[in-house]
Amino acid sequence: MDISRKLGIIIFSAVPAIMGGGIVFHFFGNFIHVIVFEILLYLTVLGCTSK
Repeated sequence: MDISRKLGIIIFSAVPAIMGGGIVFHFFGNFIHVIVFEILLYLTVLGCTSK
């Protein structure tokens, strides 16, 4: 996987990080849940880009 594809995946994952974090905070009302969501998203992106 070339560097441009990896950067595209990272940039594309910024939208779920921002929007998803807001949605998670709306439903749970706690930043701990948002942090857990962001960590899971970060691990998923690392898994996709490490191949």
